[in-house]
Amino acid sequence: MPRFSSIVLLIFAALIISCSERSSVDSLNKKQVINIAGSTSVMPFTEKLAEYFMLEKANFIVNVQAGGSTAGIQASMNHTVDIGMSSRELKPEEKSLHEIVICYDGIAIAVHPTNPIRSLQMNQVKGIFSGKISNWKDLGWIDRKIDAVTREEGSGTRGAFEELVMKKEEIDEGIMVQDSNGSVKEVLATDPYAIGYLSMGTVDRKVNAVAVDNVAPTVGNVKLKKYKIVRPFLYLTMDETNKSVNSFISFVLSRDGQNILKKEGLITVHDN
Repeated sequence: MPRFSSIVLLIFAALIISCSERSSVDSLNKKQVINIAGSTSVMPFTEKLAEYFMLEKANFIVNVQAGGSTAGIQASMNHTVDIGMSSRELKPEEKSLHEIVICYDGIAIAVHPTNPIRSLQMNQVKGIFSGKISNWKDLGWIDRKIDAVTREEGSGTRGAFEELVMKKEEIDEGIMVQDSNGSVKEVLATDPYAIGYLSMGTVDRKVNAVAVDNVAPTVGNVKLKKYKIVRPFLYLTMDETNKSVNSFISFVLSRDGQNILKKEGLITVHDN
């Protein structure tokens, strides 16, 4: 009898575990999943928004991945994601997508904190990244090569920088390339002779953002349209009627969502 009882208990326990696992699977299957991919600049802010959104709506799972603006645009056009992220304006051939501006971001020109350069003219910035200005002495500092840092091809930050700063000038091929704002910041934070550009929302004490044309890259100056190196952060969709996607986007554009972005140093759609 004791042995029979033990067998019964084991079977009962197995049934409970099986039911529990099935319940977990059923629960997961009932979740509404939103897949988002694209700009590495937009990604960290979207991750934070997703965290708050999922706290409010337990029946949602929001997956966020990087890949770059161009990859996000293509993924959205190919229906492989629900929302594409871009930190550059769309090209004419990409205009079939539905664009939602979630906020605005300044692109800051930044250096190591020990660098005494506090202001540059726009043509000087262009000269540095085109390779025409390659020594700090040409900018009033020491006789030392400038270690310029740029973003990779396909990056929305690079695309916006090329459009807003470089105009028709090409970025010098010999310049160091990094694949994210975070990577650029780490180079600037460890190399006293480096200069690069990155999202204003990611600037902290590790680097020093310089003024451009005597205008500091601040939220206030972006709102007043004094600081000119500004780009939109975009969400892109092919389908405007997807209720799950619209629920997340509505949260992002709500007062609560915009306040989250504002605390991160970005400019809300209502402020611009």
